[in-house]
Amino acid sequence: MLSELWPIISSVLGVFLVMGVGAMCRQTGWLTRQADHSLANLTAKVLLPALFAHRILTSDQMSQFATAWFPPTFGFGTTALGFLIGFLIARYAGHWIGLDSDSKQRTFALCVGICNYGYIPLPLAQRFYPQAEVDLILHNVGVDMALWSIGIAVIGGTSGSGWRRMMLSAPAVTVIVAGIMRRFGLEQAVPDSCMSAIEMLGNCAIPMGLLLSGAIIVDYLKETTWSGSGRVVGWAIAIRQVLLPSVMIGIATIIAERSSLMSIDMKQVVMLEAAMPAAVFPIVLVRLYGRDTSTALRVVLSTSIAGILLVPVWLGIGKWWFGV
Repeated sequence: MLSELWPIISSVLGVFLVMGVGAMCRQTGWLTRQADHSLANLTAKVLLPALFAHRILTSDQMSQFATAWFPPTFGFGTTALGFLIGFLIARYAGHWIGLDSDSKQRTFALCVGICNYGYIPLPLAQRFYPQAEVDLILHNVGVDMALWSIGIAVIGGTSGSGWRRMMLSAPAVTVIVAGIMRRFGLEQAVPDSCMSAIEMLGNCAIPMGLLLSGAIIVDYLKETTWSGSGRVVGWAIAIRQVLLPSVMIGIATIIAERSSLMSIDMKQVVMLEAAMPAAVFPIVLVRLYGRDTSTALRVVLSTSIAGILLVPVWLGIGKWWFGV
């Protein structure tokens, strides 16, 4: 069993080590805060779209275009459910947990409700389940939709601006355009030189994202006070890394028993996403909406640290449960 898990453990540690390099670069001043905005824009608007475009335009999976709707639907549904579960627990058990205000409860619900769906699972998919990468990309479009709609409502507003932002984001537009091109065979018209350039840019996306994530986390780590946070941390790990993975795998199992939509590739996507800690980006939304940053930092940092151990554990459980 350990011999089967060790490659997974090694790769997970490799991902966190790249984040550690980002943290070191921040500490030494090689990666400054002033560079964060431009590098994040470069990653989100150039590198990730290039990665998505290359995978979709070259993947054999997109020949089954009729079922391409399922991964984003599943991603949206499970993320929305995560927000709901987090919100209900925060509301009804919040005062006992230590979430004694509306701001803390909304922050907790947003942060535990959404997993780190991009920078950690994508390199693991590339390493262990390359055939599942396109389904993972499509799944993440649905997660984005849930974040910019349900997530925005949870943190404090019901404006449709979140939907507009998601639909106009470079990764979402890229997925739609590349999917249409594959549907009608237009990928054949893309010159080899252009496809090679797209591939090279896409290969930079994950390393850049991990470096930035590590730098941002070390910044927040300095600002976080852990005194009296034991119950919040314990409940964050219990919900994000015990309850929600079990719910996600359970839903996938029920769907697999009743339909053919839950393919092997999609089961691998579920494995990867269920294993993830809380996403880092909600901290930005918490600050934007003036909610409780300390709660956000405690949730994200504690689940990320616990993820070093729990990500391999859940990947092992998923591999055994789904038989993949």
